[in-house]
Amino acid sequence: MRRTAQRFFNEIKRRIFSMKYKNAKDVLPPELLAALQRHITGELLYIPQREGEKLRWGQLSGTRLEVKERNDAIRNAYKSGVPLLQLAKEHCLSEASIKKIVYTKQTG
Repeated sequence: MRRTAQRFFNEIKRRIFSMKYKNAKDVLPPELLAALQRHITGELLYIPQREGEKLRWGQLSGTRLEVKERNDAIRNAYKSGVPLLQLAKEHCLSEASIKKIVYTKQTG
């Protein structure tokens, strides 16, 4: 399996198994629990973070930084004369993906 695909599946498994389960009766006031039970009982309920508290993709796991470092290494190698096809093989990416990385203007 390609390294990037393996990393992707490992990240999915980590996220699934790291979700914290809490019993609502242990964390919610009784009135709120009763109100929720009128709508849903005996099932898992996901409560998303507030809008201002959301992290960007990959920030918590470190994947965002890994991808940035990989892309920086690809850009530097390309500037040093490494052919696109060789970079694609080395990083298990398509040639089109390598082109996007090296030809896209870097922001931030």
